[in-house]
Amino acid sequence: MSIWELLLAFVVVVLMLVALLANVLVLMCFLYSADIRKQVPGLFILNLTFCNLLMAVSSMPLTLAGIIYKSQPAGDQVCHVVGFLETFLTTNSMLSMAALSIDRWIAVVFPLSYHSKMRYRDAALILSYTWLHSASFPIVAASLSWVGFHHLYASCTLCNKRPEERTQFVIFTGVFHALSFLLSLVVLCFTYLKVLKVARFHCKRIDVITMQTLVLLVDIHPSVRERCLEEQRRRRQRATKKISTFIGTFILCFAPYVITRLVELSSVVHINSHWGIISKCLAYSKAVSDPFVYSLLRHQYKKTWKDIINKILKRSSINSSALAGESHNRNLPQLNE
Repeated sequence: MSIWELLLAFVVVVLMLVALLANVLVLMCFLYSADIRKQVPGLFILNLTFCNLLMAVSSMPLTLAGIIYKSQPAGDQVCHVVGFLETFLTTNSMLSMAALSIDRWIAVVFPLSYHSKMRYRDAALILSYTWLHSASFPIVAASLSWVGFHHLYASCTLCNKRPEERTQFVIFTGVFHALSFLLSLVVLCFTYLKVLKVARFHCKRIDVITMQTLVLLVDIHPSVRERCLEEQRRRRQRATKKISTFIGTFILCFAPYVITRLVELSSVVHINSHWGIISKCLAYSKAVSDPFVYSLLRHQYKKTWKDIINKILKRSSINSSALAGESHNRNLPQLNE
């Protein structure tokens, strides 16, 4: 193996381990906290978490083996199943992110009617659509034998090894990425830009009230005034940073892989195999970033994880105290003798 292949194999191992750990933490928080389970967005996050976990235990290990052995790492049946799952899980993840953006849009733009427009039943219907949408493309690909090991990406994914079906595969690939990546990106941009517009409007209103208050409070200390102005600046930047993170991570992780898949269809451009694997690793990195972007960095999940840690530490301290008491009781007869 070359130094590049060793480096790429190491990157896949790191992505796989971090994705497993981070998504398991999200799952633990969901199971532990009743408040998180009551929230409608929790269903979308749970679906996204399961997609990321399945990706980490199915597609990533075979890609790692493909990089090491430079060939198909398993039998045809296993590769077909993993390729089917990879296509389904990637599409499902994209649509889950779009569903989360729709939920935030309704919550921010229509706050008074949110609970009537986004109920558990509505979330279940949206998830049902994402599953049907995500399953339709891999089913078609599997029925046409367009799933297998792709050497450019060292993974089991969509591929066509029959030149006579090239035109059909090009049309299928274009439609697939248009209705998965492009559709999700359009929904993300539309909903989050609407959310940003509302957030900026509220920030302006708060800023006006703050400035009027500062003008009335003539004797206010300069340090307090400075803190108020600093909080204004942070408030204006907070929504922009969050929305830039949501859209930016989606584009950064998926766009290179999707563009590479589309460029690959052209026989004019030659794509380096190392770049193919790098673009695949970027797509895998979404399974690593999602737990932090959508869950673990939020206050509610931080509090839940702290409660879990405190409960574990408290239980271990109680057990250690009980063991110490038992050993003390055993030693008493020996001392009496």
